[in-house]
Amino acid sequence: MLNLTINDQKVEVEEGQTILDVAKKYKIHIPTLCHLEGKRPMGACRVCLVDVKGYKDPVTACSTPVEQNMVIDTKSSSIRKHRKAVIELLLSEHNGECLTCSRKDNCEIKALAEEYGITDIKFRGEKKEGVVDDSTHALSRDSAKCVHCRRCVEVCSTVQGVAALAPQFRGFKTQIAPAFACNMDEVTCVQCGQCAAICPVGAISEKSEIESVFSALEDPKKFVVVQTAPAIRAALGEEFGNAPGTLVTGKMVSALRALGFDAVFDTNFTADLTIMEEGTELLTRLKQSLVDNKSDIALPMFTSCSPGWIMYMEHFYPSFLKNLSTCKSPQQMFGALAKTYYAKKINVDPKDMVVVSVMPCTAKKFEARREEMNSSGYQDVDYVLTTRELARMIKQSSIDFNSLIDSQMNSPLGLSTGAADIFGNTGGVMEAAIRTAYEIVTGNELPTKNLHLTEVAGLKGIKEAALTLTGCKGDWKFLEGATLKVAVAHGLENAKELLENIRKGDLSYHFIEVMTCPGGCIGGGGQPRFTDNKVREKRIKALYKEDEGKAYRKSHNNPDVQKLYTEFLGKPLGHLSHKLLHTHYITKERV
Repeated sequence: MLNLTINDQKVEVEEGQTILDVAKKYKIHIPTLCHLEGKRPMGACRVCLVDVKGYKDPVTACSTPVEQNMVIDTKSSSIRKHRKAVIELLLSEHNGECLTCSRKDNCEIKALAEEYGITDIKFRGEKKEGVVDDSTHALSRDSAKCVHCRRCVEVCSTVQGVAALAPQFRGFKTQIAPAFACNMDEVTCVQCGQCAAICPVGAISEKSEIESVFSALEDPKKFVVVQTAPAIRAALGEEFGNAPGTLVTGKMVSALRALGFDAVFDTNFTADLTIMEEGTELLTRLKQSLVDNKSDIALPMFTSCSPGWIMYMEHFYPSFLKNLSTCKSPQQMFGALAKTYYAKKINVDPKDMVVVSVMPCTAKKFEARREEMNSSGYQDVDYVLTTRELARMIKQSSIDFNSLIDSQMNSPLGLSTGAADIFGNTGGVMEAAIRTAYEIVTGNELPTKNLHLTEVAGLKGIKEAALTLTGCKGDWKFLEGATLKVAVAHGLENAKELLENIRKGDLSYHFIEVMTCPGGCIGGGGQPRFTDNKVREKRIKALYKEDEGKAYRKSHNNPDVQKLYTEFLGKPLGHLSHKLLHTHYITKERV
């Protein structure tokens, strides 16, 4: 332990902490633009300057380790002047266009300018020529707005392990961009949007589809349906001043109806359907491997709900593609069913149906446009909105969100179980799958407290659990006494670690869930900013609360899913479900 003084307050702290760590612990505000929780300090923005007694010049709080008897001042007049000068220099190169920027309401550099009383651009001179890159389906990059904080570089390289962005050139010509300042579609970018989620300004954002959706809603010839992912209901309220983790499911449904959607459905319905298909696929692979002794059965089986993860596998680990579940994501299953099963039910020509998704994920925009995603005979999902885009649509339509009364989803694609709700959390897909698979095999409920598989919950990067199967029935007697080994990873760098250990033979599992974004979908690239672990934990808690309040909490008990199989699909992994709900993935050249 070290003794030091910060703002005349004597404190005792652990060795190895930075000045910023100490300030946070004692509720002392130090501004920063480049710092990311739990990541290596960069000291790139220089906004977090503080004075240390005996030091000639101010130091960056985020990258300076504390020392014994250090005396720190974070609020002197000289420090305020230094910080103000740094912010003014950043503004001198930032082409803000605040009146038209999508971040005008929550821009971090604008907030700093207000905090430090900056009302004019003090340093005026040459500005770099901006580059607007709209080459991908999901993301838009505007280099003129970039303040070179390098947050996007850090999250892309150390959290996602993709490294699609890096500083290019030097000096005044420096820009944060793909290699050689190429467009994003010329390098391996999984379009997860974590760069957009942590960008403090408007330099990287989701590519908006708001106007396309408004046009569809205003077209009297179109029947427009919308589906909402589980993570939306625990985050959308933040855009309207509610605390993180506030459940706004009913208000969200009312807002979507007020926008003019002809039917409001729940992606959770097809999350339950995913469990039926994916769980059956897993049990089938286990039977083929253990009973039929087929040597070519790919185990462990990986979940396939997260499109960024799929693209990562196609580029970086194509040898594992056979291990991916063939199931489409719940978003794409819904689109295929909406334009077949539901369209027939309501007597609407599928060519006149428009399917809109509201997702926490920017990569869903890319996924909807994959050439494989047209099993209905049309593009299964037409437009994808992020949580942030939906909030903007609600505000543009003068809807007072917080005063709305709660409404229910439409049927038959709106009923879901609690198992589907927790799809939004890291570990949630695994828990939902185990709830169903265990009961199918043994005839009994999962023998855990309140049906939760706590070993795979929480924000640890890689989690694992082992479950011994006893009392196996009928066709599943071959699993009697077997130990089912499962793992969960979130954030692609954690997935990489898991894959490398499996490749080396150090680890052995039967089933693995991977989510691209930290925390799973509740931390997706399209969610309200700024998302740190405290916010993730509150959103996760909200979805577990939603799960525990449901009448049905296991996917196979969803009566509308059962009805879907009876009326339309036949059985899991059947001919029609294979055509509509399953797909394949291809090796892609890594750049």
